[in-house]
Amino acid sequence: MKLMSGNSNLPLAQAVADYLDIPLCDASVKRFADDEIFVEIHENVRGEDVFILQSTSFPANDNLMELLIGIDALRRASAKRITAVIPYFGYARQDRKPGPRTPISAKLVANLITEAGADRVLSVDLHAGQIQGFFDIPTDNLYGAPVMSADIQARFGAHELMVVSPDVGGVVRARALAKRLDNAPLAIVDKRRERAGESEVMNIIGDVSGRFCILIDDIVDSGGTLCNAAQALKDKGATEVVAYITHGVLSGGAVARVDDSGLKELVITDSIGATEAVKDSQKIRHLTIAPLLGEAIKRIADESSVSSLFD
Repeated sequence: MKLMSGNSNLPLAQAVADYLDIPLCDASVKRFADDEIFVEIHENVRGEDVFILQSTSFPANDNLMELLIGIDALRRASAKRITAVIPYFGYARQDRKPGPRTPISAKLVANLITEAGADRVLSVDLHAGQIQGFFDIPTDNLYGAPVMSADIQARFGAHELMVVSPDVGGVVRARALAKRLDNAPLAIVDKRRERAGESEVMNIIGDVSGRFCILIDDIVDSGGTLCNAAQALKDKGATEVVAYITHGVLSGGAVARVDDSGLKELVITDSIGATEAVKDSQKIRHLTIAPLLGEAIKRIADESSVSSLFD
């Protein structure tokens, strides 16, 4: 087994390598003068089971091309099996046609990864479960809920917890976390999105008065929905609001928005490499998913059950 990494999230790749007690594959990912990407593998991978770890986060197109070219390099180097480990799968929010004459980019990216030569895919908290079906190769979707629930119970277990979904679409995810937290009660934020990137909180479904609220979602991008939801919960009597989000995209002024919000804390995983603004924030904390990814990689290499990780 070998583990290779692109440039999108080297700290996470190194942490996974440390968990597996193996070195990262000796490879270089470079740019030509015109910014074309060049990948070169400096060790023999013929007949090896190779895992290439790369989040397709910002800059999404560059990181996606690094992944595709890396897979192609491994295929042409005669690797026995190539698994694309994509902690954060970019373009996942374009998983359907929201209107006429629009693309389904998640399916296009799935096709690109498959055609590049990947034999299987490993990801974490895909934006929509049906994206697994966009791939014509085996796809494992890991869940961040076990990591998050352990942290919640360790830090906030003494409080009267209530799990909150920031929108109707996230109810299944919120219910799964609530079940792990000794069947904590559930609330839903009803919001109306007027246009892309903006949201308006309309109502809270459930009694949050006197409760310590845990907002749960898969992606935080601009932070508008999250901050509006936190304020609405505080207005309805919630004692504190903490958000647990798997993928901290945090584009534009999201970090400043979080710092100025009613959130007590925003907890994100290291599926996406932290920017300097995220590192400097007093309200943002990281949980590592390196052991989760490492254990899943180990089980795939050993041909043992991955789903039993979540039993």
